[in-house]
Amino acid sequence: MGCCSSASSAAQSSKREWKPLEDRSCTDIPWLLLFILFCIGMGFICGFSVATGAAARLVSGYDSYGNICGQKNAKLEAIPNSGMDHTHRKYVFFLDPCNLDLINRKIKSVALCVAACPRQELKTLSDVQKFAEINGSALCSYNLKPSEYTTSSKASVLCPKLPVPASAPIPFFHRCAPVNISCYAKFAEALITFVSDNSVLHRLISGVMTSKEIILGLCLLSLVLSMILMVIIRYISRILVWILTILLILGSLGGTGVLWWLYAKQRKSPKEAVIPEQLQVAEDNLRALLIYAISATVFTVILFLIMLVMRKRVALTIALFHVAGKVFIHLPLLVFQPFWTFFALVLFWVYWIMTLLFLGTTGSAVQNDQGFVEFRVSGPLQYMWWYHVVGLIWISEFILACQQMTVAGAVVTYYFTRDKRNLPFTPILASVNRLIRYHLGTVAKGSFIITLVKIPRMILMYIHSQLKGKENACARCVLKSCICCLWCLEKCLNYLNQNAYTATAINSTNFCTSAKDAFVILVENALRVAAINTVGDFMLFLGKVLIVCSTGLAGIMLLNYQQDYTVWVLPLIIVCLFAFLVAHCFLSIYEMVVDVLFLCFAIDTKYNDGSPGREFYMDKVLMEFVENSRKAMKEAGKGGVADARELKPMACEN
Repeated sequence: MGCCSSASSAAQSSKREWKPLEDRSCTDIPWLLLFILFCIGMGFICGFSVATGAAARLVSGYDSYGNICGQKNAKLEAIPNSGMDHTHRKYVFFLDPCNLDLINRKIKSVALCVAACPRQELKTLSDVQKFAEINGSALCSYNLKPSEYTTSSKASVLCPKLPVPASAPIPFFHRCAPVNISCYAKFAEALITFVSDNSVLHRLISGVMTSKEIILGLCLLSLVLSMILMVIIRYISRILVWILTILLILGSLGGTGVLWWLYAKQRKSPKEAVIPEQLQVAEDNLRALLIYAISATVFTVILFLIMLVMRKRVALTIALFHVAGKVFIHLPLLVFQPFWTFFALVLFWVYWIMTLLFLGTTGSAVQNDQGFVEFRVSGPLQYMWWYHVVGLIWISEFILACQQMTVAGAVVTYYFTRDKRNLPFTPILASVNRLIRYHLGTVAKGSFIITLVKIPRMILMYIHSQLKGKENACARCVLKSCICCLWCLEKCLNYLNQNAYTATAINSTNFCTSAKDAFVILVENALRVAAINTVGDFMLFLGKVLIVCSTGLAGIMLLNYQQDYTVWVLPLIIVCLFAFLVAHCFLSIYEMVVDVLFLCFAIDTKYNDGSPGREFYMDKVLMEFVENSRKAMKEAGKGGVADARELKPMACEN
């Protein structure tokens, strides 16, 4: 189903009245079929990589001659040392594990299949020879016998670089990795730019390892604080809004007053004894202060005008936050919604990364310039990478959209149920059931639209990173402008998509019809939308800051008593980042609930007026807001029509 429809269907849509939770039907079926075909393609990529031996090469590992460790191998044409029987050699060993290619992020070393990893450091070739005789694990090239390790002139090239670091096999992946990760310090420095000394890196890592119990406890603390804040925010929303308003007014007035005072003080200061150069500087400063003072005055006046216009809509924001708190009391499973979404995303990301690793080892064996074997995909199949990247974005957005549709369906059920005692036993599960039975196509279409915007933005970001320091100022400005515009477009589409899912949850209409209906409602309530998305978002942002600060303060107090290490900056950063992530996940659900409630409220006031037969569905808190608006409308009607028009709830047009 496309976004363009016939004139007759558009006319029918305009006459159609909203019937919440009625006339449920399947929506956007072609898009569901397209999404299923796309997922089948993703499965084909995984199956192809496994069928071509990539899974075995990834898990068991392979040497530089194309032999998979732990099994018999077929001979590769024109490649020496291929086709060997490595049944008893199950581990991959690198002759120089610390030789890293920082650009391609891989180890530049000859790889061999060995029977065991050296658990202790081997300092001389005699130690390497003794290890081979005792453990039956030859660490030098296949062409060199253990008895020749100390006598052959080629031993320095065919044997591992000395000293051989102690290593242990990586679980499930059969690679011998050095126990001491100090040789990877360069690689870590390439990723962590602020580390200039290996000792700093070691102290940071030791701090994390020593304080892992504290980090885990603080992460749980941030989780608990986020859940508590979601419950109590309904009680503090009114106080918080007015405190923020008063602080903003005082701050703007105080800043403007200080600027004018500094300007007046500097203007009256004596200038007779000042040399000409200093006089010019003083005049420049005076002119700058005047500009700043005028700008601050204009900003303060504009701020006052905005707050004057928005003051009555702030009451709606407070009422919606109060009702959102009630929603979480009646629908407690909403609190756990971020867990299921995160769990689904983690499962998909693990699958995606495993398939990506499979793709890195799939293809046909090709001999490189050094005479070693690499596996490369040729022909049309080499573009599977792009398909796989698109799948990462689309399916991730699909999972997030499913969360939005689930939350919207549950909140819609709550709002349009007059008697809250008659709510379904589990509105969340009922919403999931409706999503799976009827609206997966709508979710697939909405997430695909976000993908279409996100991919060009990511491509431009990649180009910008590759050309950093090479492009001129004009090209850099154009690239950043395009990236910024695409980011803004993505945010707008995300907001419209969320409201479209709410309209679909109410009326069971397809994506484009729902998006159009939701857009019309939002435009009709533009000032209310602005109030909710400024005041409400700022309140939630302060909530996130509160959780991060509380967790960080607890972390400082606890880590301060740890004397086992000297650097605890990294553990504290990890805790604060996790606290912000948790707070963002939970309060985003709260923000989603508020947005859904607002759209339901706007629809309710548009199609109902409280008269018999057209009773409101809204909560009594929102009902009080409507009644107060009507009283203000009558009072404003005596003094002016404009204010009355602003406060009047929308009536249904016959």
